[in-house]
Amino acid sequence: MSQRKHIHLIGICGTAMASLAGMLEQRGFRLTGSDAAAYPPMSDFLASLGIPLAQPFALANLDPRPDLVVVGNAISRGNVELEHVLDVRIPFCSLPQILHDEFLVGKEVLVVAGTHGKTTTTSMLAWIFHSAGQRPSFLIGGIAENFGGSFQLGPGRHFILEGDEYDTAFFDKGPKFLHYFPDAVILTSVEFDHADIYKDLEAVEIAFQRLVNLVPQRGRIIAFDHGQSVERSLARAFCPVERYGSTAGADWRIANLRLDPGRTRWTVLSHGQPWAEFEFALAGEYNVWNATAAAALAAGCGISTDAIAAALKTFKSVKRRLEVRAEVNGITVIDDFAHHPTAIAGTLKALRARYPKARLWVILEPRSNTLRRNVLQNALAKSLALADEIVVAKVFKSDAIPEAERLDVAVLVAQIVRSGRRARVLADADDIVQRAAPEMRPGDVVAILSNGGFGGIYEKLPRRLEGLAAGATGQDATGALAKA
Repeated sequence: MSQRKHIHLIGICGTAMASLAGMLEQRGFRLTGSDAAAYPPMSDFLASLGIPLAQPFALANLDPRPDLVVVGNAISRGNVELEHVLDVRIPFCSLPQILHDEFLVGKEVLVVAGTHGKTTTTSMLAWIFHSAGQRPSFLIGGIAENFGGSFQLGPGRHFILEGDEYDTAFFDKGPKFLHYFPDAVILTSVEFDHADIYKDLEAVEIAFQRLVNLVPQRGRIIAFDHGQSVERSLARAFCPVERYGSTAGADWRIANLRLDPGRTRWTVLSHGQPWAEFEFALAGEYNVWNATAAAALAAGCGISTDAIAAALKTFKSVKRRLEVRAEVNGITVIDDFAHHPTAIAGTLKALRARYPKARLWVILEPRSNTLRRNVLQNALAKSLALADEIVVAKVFKSDAIPEAERLDVAVLVAQIVRSGRRARVLADADDIVQRAAPEMRPGDVVAILSNGGFGGIYEKLPRRLEGLAAGATGQDATGALAKA
């Protein structure tokens, strides 16, 4: 493919699409992109690369005519740009297809897959390889704070990649990760998710079985040792499989876990023998699982224990994963991408350990295709009840979900209240900011959970808290309140 070709990305603000745009731009292609609406961090990321972003979708965005169009998996028939591409036969492809053809051929591909923990584990693995001088390429579905970005094109032989089980494009309904042909895989977990494209848990397991079946006999799979769904997903493996976790039979066994405020420490035993002592600044047992998986795969690729430990000790995090967005008058506001009841439970348990004396708030926008449905409603109620104060916004674009399948937030809140917690429904970000903020007090920790922009709440809530704090001290808070 000529480096002077013009490539246009429809749906460029998705985390993977924006990263692909950056990779193609670095390769010398001319890039343009469009989306319905842009929000940080990916909009800021694209701006930093100087990649033009048009919004909303429009025919004018395809003038001049691009040589190739990459269609994001969120784009469906009826999109004005896609319809024009099909009408005039502009060449098009999916993200996984161009990623494989342009970047993966000739590399040793390490794929991190699973329902939970993909982005953080991929970031850890990339940082370990980078810190060890391996100069890897990587693509992550988020902004890795150690790198300040979501991708890197390095001269090393490894390409480290987050493997998404979501479908590829409107014309290819198979999982993205089936395009990557991995040499090794980390499998973090297998649960029912993406209720819009998978009928049930068995369908999810079959998708992971197909991924596992692609790993060559010379390859390796590092798999979490918990859950029958993981075991069923490994049924078609032809390569060695090593388990990590806390059970006595784990090949990479976690022991002596210490979740202290400000620091996490643990020991790893390799095949029953003491192997390494690790520590980092991240909270949560699930992050220990993620780090142990990355360490195990890195060790199998020849990276020393000392190098792995040094990298983990300096690992920061990923944007929107337990990210502290503001601290106002002793109130800590945290942003987390939690998209599934299991992930929500892990997030809230991590915050309990990190802030043991705090009153814990959770503010949820049911936005993911799974959370907008009632299929996991009971599990969601149990997860949210781990907080002290629970606020649930109305279901994002609820009309797009059939009423019989839609999450009933009133019933959800009633379930939580019956468990002894205080919970309520507030319509949207503005309603939450105006009504809940005055009830927050110094020492509180507020976890905002959404996989989208959530009406600007990440900026509006801190401004409102600043205004309330200024008013309490007798200062002029007019400006702050007006902004909120």
